[in-house]
Amino acid sequence: MNATVKLYSYNFSSVKTYLFATLFVVGNIVAPQLAHLVPQGGFIFLPIYFFTLIAAYKYGLKVGLLTALLSPIINHLLFGMPPMAVLPAILIKSVLLAGAASWLARRSNAVTLLNLVLAVLMYQVAGTLLEWALVRDFSIAVQDFRIGIPGMLLQIFGGFALLKAIEKR
Repeated sequence: MNATVKLYSYNFSSVKTYLFATLFVVGNIVAPQLAHLVPQGGFIFLPIYFFTLIAAYKYGLKVGLLTALLSPIINHLLFGMPPMAVLPAILIKSVLLAGAASWLARRSNAVTLLNLVLAVLMYQVAGTLLEWALVRDFSIAVQDFRIGIPGMLLQIFGGFALLKAIEKR
């Protein structure tokens, strides 16, 4: 299932970089608040990553990186979530997601389910290994694979739907 998409790659000197990053950071602030209405919703739905995927895929690495870094930090400062203990792992995974999504988008110049599956798997596998090295506890490191599969599926299929919806913009 392919859909051609107009992709952007803004520089740090462009105002649009910061405008789009702000929009996606707000999304990554609202989504976790909604997910936390469900018991263990943050662990199940992995909401902090959703708009990072969209930002990086559609608007490039720089918008993706700003979204990836600012979203968890602002959420932590405003709401204490994610807790400081897991903030480094979430930041690492967010940056990996921004890199994977922007690279796959530029490589193919299309929105495909395969690209989104690959982006999610790339950041999750590499992020899990790095988290394992950080926390030295395998069961904590693989938590996203134990209970976060619905969130990964939401990123893939929800991300595909949203990217298709904004493909002409």
